[in-house]
Amino acid sequence: MNSLRVFQESAKEIRKLVLLKTFPVAVKLLEKDEDIPEDVKRPVRDLGHHLALCQGFSMSRREGASIAMLKEDMWCFPPVIGFGLAEPPPYFLEGHSFFPLMNQSLEAGKNRADAFPRLKTGKHIGIMSAPLEATPFEPDWVMIYCDSAQLRLLLLAKVWQDGIGVKTVLTAGAACVWSLVPAILSGDYQVAVPCLGDQRRAMAQDDEMIFTIPKKNLEDIVSGLKQLDRQGSGFPQFVSLTPEYTLFEDYVKVGKMMGMEWLK
Repeated sequence: MNSLRVFQESAKEIRKLVLLKTFPVAVKLLEKDEDIPEDVKRPVRDLGHHLALCQGFSMSRREGASIAMLKEDMWCFPPVIGFGLAEPPPYFLEGHSFFPLMNQSLEAGKNRADAFPRLKTGKHIGIMSAPLEATPFEPDWVMIYCDSAQLRLLLLAKVWQDGIGVKTVLTAGAACVWSLVPAILSGDYQVAVPCLGDQRRAMAQDDEMIFTIPKKNLEDIVSGLKQLDRQGSGFPQFVSLTPEYTLFEDYVKVGKMMGMEWLK
């Protein structure tokens, strides 16, 4: 099976096991024009208008579109800074982009600018996205929009492999940057909250979160999801408020080691 087919089949497994409403999104950073396959759309050239990056991601996960966005395609500036497509101006670095609209003081705005994750300027020319199930390129990362129950299952699949949770910084803006750039910098997983722009302009829902998976860990997630499904921890789920419900055998064992003799 070729490498693209592996990614595409993994996407189908994830969507089936996690009951996703939209496609997992394949994401690749672009270093040169030649990295863009011929059938991948450019917003200005092929659609006749600019897009916010979150709108490009939305088209990939909702419509199955393959989209490449360079600086000249961008309608929103944060990803231009975050992905290093241009040097941030002093105005941004001093916090003026956030004060007074988003922060109560210029100092708070500067703190926000200082914390804004950024890739090295000039290394990349843009970013490309596609539905993972039909991606025409090998992705660097996979983004999954999911609700809290689906996120829990994905996190359990990650923890199944190594027992280690996902370390992440949650904030409330520039989800296109915060969902990817910290993951790129660390080489690890990332969880992010869709920002207001993602909701207003790209149709992210109130109950959605974003889970980002490094390419190298995608098969681990699929393996973990399959194991959770086999042991009954996947979907569909049942709920019960029954008191003194039946515990896993190991829960009883460890509890009794700590003097909880009443467990059964």
